[in-house]
Amino acid sequence: MTRALPLFRSIAEVESAVVECRRCPRLVAWREEVARTKRAAFRDQTYWGRPVPAFGDPDARLLVVGLAPAAHGGNRTGRMFTGDRSGDWLYRALFEAGFASQPESIAPGDGLTLSDCLITAPVRCAPPANQPLPAERANCQPYLEAELSLTPRVRVMVALGGIAWTQLHRVLEELGWGLPARRVPFGHGAEVEVARPADAGGGGVHLLGSYHPSQQNTFTGTLTREMFALIWTRARALLS
Repeated sequence: MTRALPLFRSIAEVESAVVECRRCPRLVAWREEVARTKRAAFRDQTYWGRPVPAFGDPDARLLVVGLAPAAHGGNRTGRMFTGDRSGDWLYRALFEAGFASQPESIAPGDGLTLSDCLITAPVRCAPPANQPLPAERANCQPYLEAELSLTPRVRVMVALGGIAWTQLHRVLEELGWGLPARRVPFGHGAEVEVARPADAGGGGVHLLGSYHPSQQNTFTGTLTREMFALIWTRARALLS
C-alpha cells in the first residue's frame, strides 16, 4: 500500500481527487452497495455513493474535522454532515455562532453557505458500522495533509470526536507542526495550542475537542446543545 499522491496546488484540486478516489476496496464496495440498496425513506432519491469532499470556505480560519460520511447522510447527499441528525446539530450550532448562513442542511443547492469555516474529515467514504480501518485512515490521510497545507489562514481547529482528535494530532506531527511534549487527552472542551511550521506560514493554532454530535451522544445527553454551543463560542472568541 502506498499513500503517495500528486502534489496539490489548491483545495479545489484536492476535492476533485477525493471525489474520484478508489483507494480502499472495502469502502468502495460498501458505499456503492448502500447507494444501490438505499434506505426505504430515500428510495426515490439518487445517492451520491462516492467519497465526500470538504465543504465550506477555502480561505477559512476555522477548520472542523469530523470522522467520516454517514451511510445515508453524506454518502447520500454528497455534502459533509448533510442529510442526517449529526448535521442538524452541527449546522444549527454553526449558524448560531455566525459561521453558517442557515441553521439546516438538507441537500446541495439548498442555499447553505459557510463563512470563515471549512468542514472536512479524516475518512471521506462511509465505513461499515462507522468504523474505518487503520489502513483506510492511512490511505485518506494525504488528503487531510494537503488541506492543512493549503489553508494557511486556519487558526482554530475543532475535532469532533476522539478519532478525529487522535488522527489530527497524528497528521500535524507528521507535517512537522509543533505539538506539546505531553499529549493532551481527548475530552469535550479539551484545548491545546500547536505551532504551524515557518515554511507553512507560522503562527499558533488552537485545537479544540468536542464530543461528536452523533445520535449516540445527543440522544443520551452525553452532548447537550448548551455543551455544543460552548465549543463554537470558544472558537469565535479565539478567532477574535
